[in-house]
Amino acid sequence: MQAARAHRLPRYRLVIEMLARTGMRAGELCELAADAVTLIGDAYWLRIPVGKLRNDRFIPLHPELVVLLAEWTATNTEYIRAQKHLMADEHAPIDRRTVHRIVATTAKKAGLGNVHPHQLRHTLATQAINRGMRLEAIAALLGHRSMDMTLIYARIADRVVADEYASVSAQIDALYATAGSPTAALPAEIETAAMIRLRTESHARMLGNGMCTRPVELECRMESACETCAYFRTGPEFVPVLLRQRDHARKNGQTDRADLFAGLVAKVIEDPT
Repeated sequence: MQAARAHRLPRYRLVIEMLARTGMRAGELCELAADAVTLIGDAYWLRIPVGKLRNDRFIPLHPELVVLLAEWTATNTEYIRAQKHLMADEHAPIDRRTVHRIVATTAKKAGLGNVHPHQLRHTLATQAINRGMRLEAIAALLGHRSMDMTLIYARIADRVVADEYASVSAQIDALYATAGSPTAALPAEIETAAMIRLRTESHARMLGNGMCTRPVELECRMESACETCAYFRTGPEFVPVLLRQRDHARKNGQTDRADLFAGLVAKVIEDPT
């Protein structure tokens, strides 16, 4: 991404970011119609009319891609209209050979060695599954007709987890070997984000509408007002309960509590993670 953004030709950055952020195949990128960008509601989507497996699909566009595409179309309007392809400029509609060359030269400049366009598709899918995206959603994003194709990324993710475990284990073994004593304290930086999350969640107490992540050594002073506590955490799975609590509060004239539950619902919808 950094190498593409530093390139003097806008085409290079657009090609790299389109492939990396949408998971499109190189051929699909080349065949994008002039009107492929579609506004649905208040969000922009990319319409891929015909893919390798003959299944039309829509891909949500990242905000940075929306900006890039707006700049691209503003600069190349006459070429896009004349050639009826979104990826057209003064040269001609882009072809697969050009896409491969752009990816390869950009990767070389970034010091990554030999990289081909399909690897960016694999990268997006692997990142998505490692961050908890459902297999069905990944299949829809990539245009997979069979879930067997998407399950490949689940196996890749398993290997990634195994590799990360081996890496962390090696670091810890090395630290123990040099610490002089197996009981010596390890530096705080050895604790990864995933380890911190596991540590904080391992003692979490389930509530009716969320989780209490208060450390066990701290005394609870909130009594029954859990939702206003800094250690209170909720998520999408609790939205039906929160909505019932909001409606109950409204029915009974409890304005403050109704606003509290409404705010929690809005926060979950805005950031479901």
